[in-house]
Amino acid sequence: MLVRYNPWQELNTLERHINGLFGDTRVSSARVEKGFIRVPAAELYETDDAIHLKLELPGLEAKDLDIQVTEDAVHISGERKSETKTENTGTTKSEFYYGKFQRVIPLSARIQNTNVTADYKDGILNLTLPKSEQEKNKVVKVNLEQPAA
Repeated sequence: MLVRYNPWQELNTLERHINGLFGDTRVSSARVEKGFIRVPAAELYETDDAIHLKLELPGLEAKDLDIQVTEDAVHISGERKSETKTENTGTTKSEFYYGKFQRVIPLSARIQNTNVTADYKDGILNLTLPKSEQEKNKVVKVNLEQPAA
């Protein structure tokens, strides 16, 4: 019997074995960017007047965040500091990420970066980014007149 060689089959088998080793400890790809640096998850939705950005930042205080908004992007950075314990008994296993992070979120429309409003509650940062007047007036409806018969 002749069997056709498939080089990808060996890679698929290797991938299954590696995934089995890690089990449920794998990190969601939404939380990882290039270089395996954890970044806050984001949710972005757009209305006619504004872009609304929601970022998940659990365990951080407002003073630990640096948010800068340009006309076409939001730059956010911060640091989640490690909580040190003085107890010498027991074992601690932590899956929390401590350290610095930064993320740049490009925007689909130009905004008025001087009129941005922010709300930070329960680890969720909500930014309302009003669109510039040029962006609001970008879509123009054209009426077609029917010629008189």
